[in-house]
Amino acid sequence: MKPRSAAFALAVVFTGLSAALAQNYPSRPVTMVVPFAAGGPVDTIARIVGTPMGKTLGQTILVENVVGASGTLGVGRVARAAPDGYTLSIGHWARTSSTARFIRCSTTSSVTWSRWR
Repeated sequence: MKPRSAAFALAVVFTGLSAALAQNYPSRPVTMVVPFAAGGPVDTIARIVGTPMGKTLGQTILVENVVGASGTLGVGRVARAAPDGYTLSIGHWARTSSTARFIRCSTTSSVTWSRWR
């Protein structure tokens, strides 16, 4: 087989393979969790960002306010959600990232809260 024919055959195989592996995301509504009360600045930004985001993705963006424990409950809900990209969080990132780290460590490994003190 000539190198040019082999390259063409390989390109056809990879094109078909990439089309087969492509998935339609999102295929259902996306939930954006706001770990603070409705009507606050983070909730307002989530709703302002969610509308054009939903139009771009072609799906509904559900804004869900999960309040309590200074945002820990909402961040915990996102940290424990399936890692499929359908549950997002919006908020103050310093608090969000540290809270998610502690929640993940305390539920999935042998790290305990006393080691972090």
